[in-house]
Amino acid sequence: MIIDQTQDRENKMGVMSINKLLITMSLPMIISMLVQALYNVVDSMFVSQISENALSAVSLAFPLQNFMIAVSTGTGVGINAVLSKALGEKKYDEVNSAANNGIFLAVLSYILFLIIGVFFTRFFYECQTDITEIIEGGYSYLMICTTCSFGLFGQVVFERLMQSTGKTFYTMITQGLGAIINIILDPILIFGLFGFPKLGIAGAAIATIIGQIIAMLLAFYYNISKNDEIKIRIKGFKPNFETIKKIYSVGIPSIIMGSIGSVMTFGMNKILLVFTSTATAVFGVYFKLQSFVFMPVFGINNGMVPIISYNFGARNKERMIDTMKISIIYAVCIMIIGFIIIQIYPNSLLSIFNASTSMQKIGIPALKIISLSFLFAGFCIIVSSVFQALGKGVLSMFVSIARQLVVLLPVAYLLSKTGNLNMIWWAFPIAEMASVVLCVIFLKRIYYNVIKDI
Repeated sequence: MIIDQTQDRENKMGVMSINKLLITMSLPMIISMLVQALYNVVDSMFVSQISENALSAVSLAFPLQNFMIAVSTGTGVGINAVLSKALGEKKYDEVNSAANNGIFLAVLSYILFLIIGVFFTRFFYECQTDITEIIEGGYSYLMICTTCSFGLFGQVVFERLMQSTGKTFYTMITQGLGAIINIILDPILIFGLFGFPKLGIAGAAIATIIGQIIAMLLAFYYNISKNDEIKIRIKGFKPNFETIKKIYSVGIPSIIMGSIGSVMTFGMNKILLVFTSTATAVFGVYFKLQSFVFMPVFGINNGMVPIISYNFGARNKERMIDTMKISIIYAVCIMIIGFIIIQIYPNSLLSIFNASTSMQKIGIPALKIISLSFLFAGFCIIVSSVFQALGKGVLSMFVSIARQLVVLLPVAYLLSKTGNLNMIWWAFPIAEMASVVLCVIFLKRIYYNVIKDI
């Protein structure tokens, strides 16, 4: 009998010291996500040089783009949790089933957004504004992003497979390469450099999808050649609905959470457009800037989830609790640093996006007020992901619904009735404080019902 030594060997998620393990797992993700955050800023920086309406067009695309990201990463969270837990339990058939059915779900997700892109993109913009320049520019941008989104879905699922087995170094390479290609191609395709045609906003979209497709292909190669703990099989594949159910039991709450973010952004844009389209541009700029703060926390998040899922499967309570505590400390510290930077340099940050005097006037108080929510967000992000890692993603969904739909949007709408645009921004820290309360309540419930008796 031949023993598979790869499967017999203990994964590092079960033996390495937690602090070293978390840093080892998270640092590649943090680096790659910071590169992606840089891309987000550079992308909007170039678009803002076309016109403020062009920046508004890209900003108004965010809800649908965010919905795509929500579906891809939410499915990825489900794959992560199911695959890492099966790995901890040493159930290798389930590991492979999670991997192959995850790829199948990515294909279905792309087909969904292909249909949305072809039939609903123009309607999406016309629901938000009647400014022709914004509608036409946004339509060309979003049509390309949706109909060619197979790169996004493929990249996310193949990267999640590597994260689930602890191989985050390779995801750093794929994410970083995709973002760097994006950054290089943006000015070339937007402004028509080096003999290329001047494509404007459409050039930004083409740069995005090229970066995603190349990252997807590289991530696929790494899974085939480096990820020896899973076996990708296309020939003879049949969907396993039990595995799909497990993936979506964790993934659907995460998808809904991300989709709620799209609803919130759409609603906020509608509220802000009553005042001026410049306010929506400011709101879009805020999301680009906050990614520099949130992406490192999401990197810690992505490193933490497979560690907790693995040790949950291995029934190691101490390692689960230590991972959660250290992750919270790192996340809160990162958020405090981000808060301080935005409080001190809001005008300089807005200047990156070619901000006009009116945009500066709206943007400086907006950034200062919204960034107050950073003081609470780090804790909430980590705790919500702990729920997902333990297969209790529905609790994360409740927190997200409460924060964005029950508190943030209604409060923003009520504050808009004061006629003072600056008052609207206070809805963000108010909503984040509400989510802290819910996270604490649910965390105590999880501890006594799930963790304590392990």
